[in-house]
Amino acid sequence: MIDALAPERRSASIEVRARGRRLEGYAALFGVRARIGTVDEEIRQGAFTGSLSSGRDVLALVDHDPGRLLARTRSRTLRLSQDSTGLAFDLDVPDTGEGRDVLALAERGDLGGMSFGFVVAPGGETRANGVRTLEAVTLHEISIVKAWPAYEGTLVQARSKDTLRAMRLNHARRYLEALA
Repeated sequence: MIDALAPERRSASIEVRARGRRLEGYAALFGVRARIGTVDEEIRQGAFTGSLSSGRDVLALVDHDPGRLLARTRSRTLRLSQDSTGLAFDLDVPDTGEGRDVLALAERGDLGGMSFGFVVAPGGETRANGVRTLEAVTLHEISIVKAWPAYEGTLVQARSKDTLRAMRLNHARRYLEALA
């Protein structure tokens, strides 16, 4: 029997560039189809809106393990938002053994992906033509994963605070160029 309230988890491959003590990128991408078991799945733009506006405490973990905490929204060491691309994150990496290990793996390019743990909100999914579309989810955690992801293309970067503004301006420039 499947527990309808048990959190689901999804992950995606990532690209990593290490600089500083921050990680940032995307934990989920909108409109990217992934094969989950025997079903194709996509996340609709805005699927995290209710969860992000609720003020719930979301954790940043390593491999979905609550004993391997990196950051959390309650302490503002994890910041989450969504844009037209997906669920963006920005986290301050702690000066702990786990934090140092994650940064070392990021610098080497050894991380496997980003992931997120969630529960589908009531009425928050549709199914059509063999595709499950996640339209509204309750987010519990995001995770840095070391192995194989379900979703391709998410991004995590290690950055210093000094490069954050430049990266955001570059992202905005590319977005505006794509609209032209």
